[in-house]
Amino acid sequence: MAVLVQQTAPAFKAQAVMPNKEFQQVSLSDYQGQYVLLFFWPLDFTFVCPTEIIAFSERNEEFAKVGVQVLGVSIDSHFTHLAWCNVPRTDGGLGEVAYPLIADLNKEISRSYDVLLPSGMALRGLFLIDKSGVVRHQVVNDLPLGRSVDEPCGWSKPCSSSRPTAKSARPTGRKAPVRLKRTRPTARSSSPTNTPAKADPDKSPPTPGGPVGTQMALCFWTIPKNRPNKCTSVRI
Repeated sequence: MAVLVQQTAPAFKAQAVMPNKEFQQVSLSDYQGQYVLLFFWPLDFTFVCPTEIIAFSERNEEFAKVGVQVLGVSIDSHFTHLAWCNVPRTDGGLGEVAYPLIADLNKEISRSYDVLLPSGMALRGLFLIDKSGVVRHQVVNDLPLGRSVDEPCGWSKPCSSSRPTAKSARPTGRKAPVRLKRTRPTARSSSPTNTPAKADPDKSPPTPGGPVGTQMALCFWTIPKNRPNKCTSVRI
């Protein structure tokens, strides 16, 4: 099986059933400048397939908000796609679908994306194509294994990060690995004197073998429980 990641997505043009249930010829180039989520299922009117197709339809608005166009493909004709859409979901049909269902009757699309089996059915492939037409992600499942819509939905929600602020510095939360940090010599410790300095219980003792007046400060990162995307360095 070919790995298409970082490769130009194979172009295609075929008939599709649109959300308004009309037939229309669509091509990959129609969606240039958008992200495209292209997924395959084996056959219409088969087990697992309606669950996935309906799930993608119900989350279609989330994809649209971040500029992702969902396209579904199987080796069935556009007439078969329409017939399945006309069956109520309570009877095992698709009902209303919010994205195009592409007919790959000659199996050229399935073959070009290398998901076509010798039996003539397509594996459950899913491909994320970027705005310039390059494949950025692919996953292919065997026939009995369905896919979770939550994972591709999660691609549109990148992890956020921010610099620590004084407000977020709190003693509660999880502690990350400890690190050591040297501090600059103080004026008192760097001044030469023959009189032994009195021990100060509030200050750390000099580090053996280190430069005169050099101390070690113990630091750790705290992650507040109520703000997991914030962290701050706390010195003790």
